[in-house]
Amino acid sequence: MKNATYILRIKCPDAYGIVAKVSTSLNDMNIFIMDSSFFSDPETKSYFMRLKIFSSKGEIEFSNFSNAFEEACSDLKMEWTLENETASPNTLIFVSKYGHCLQDLLYKNSIDSLKMNVCGIVSNHENLKTIADNYSIPFFYIKNNSEIREKAEDEIEGLINDNSIELMILARYMQIFSSDFCSKYSGKVINIHHSFLPSFKGAKPYKQAYEKGVKIMGATAHYITEELDAGPIIEQTVERVDHSQSPEELELIGQDIESITLTRAVKKAFGREGFYQR
Repeated sequence: MKNATYILRIKCPDAYGIVAKVSTSLNDMNIFIMDSSFFSDPETKSYFMRLKIFSSKGEIEFSNFSNAFEEACSDLKMEWTLENETASPNTLIFVSKYGHCLQDLLYKNSIDSLKMNVCGIVSNHENLKTIADNYSIPFFYIKNNSEIREKAEDEIEGLINDNSIELMILARYMQIFSSDFCSKYSGKVINIHHSFLPSFKGAKPYKQAYEKGVKIMGATAHYITEELDAGPIIEQTVERVDHSQSPEELELIGQDIESITLTRAVKKAFGREGFYQR
């Protein structure tokens, strides 16, 4: 039977001997390093590690690993996560009126290109329920706007807790979460923005792009933060366009780019390809 593989991600203050200490600790636990990435950030004086590991003893028992790892590396003042690479994360997908990103995610998941356990689709509109029904996925219609945001977020948190949700995907969900929600679920919510950030924030980005005569269009997938459309970027895609294309044509091109970009970002998130993310 093939050993389960895990992704260990670490962030700590930069110092000498970090790699040696971490490697020695893993070796003492009979854990093998299959792949590794390192990054020293001179701006923040932080050090980042991403290790793909497995144990000769089979599955890694989290509490035993945590106790041994923390004791061996206590002086490094680390923040770290350990996640099973082959697990299918419990996921909620959020949508509004547009279904192109949702369709792409569900199709890719149905052919095992993505490996997620979609526990439900949440929307502030009812028009995409048919898509959920086609894939036999629960659909949750939750009204949401600035006046009832607290109530809506309470309902959403109920779904998160009931289904042990590990990741939320905003597949063109056109509502803003509160600062408290963004802070609480930092690093667990991916959004697709319909432009190449930081250009054309807010509504009607394709009309803005047309009026500016852009030559390159794109989409950005990022983790959400309290600041709108300003979270850590996971994936970006661009495509060349020209003046002959109308705002409507630009929007169709943009929808394709959005779908591609969001799916790539979700793959990266599931593969834990980035460094440590709070």
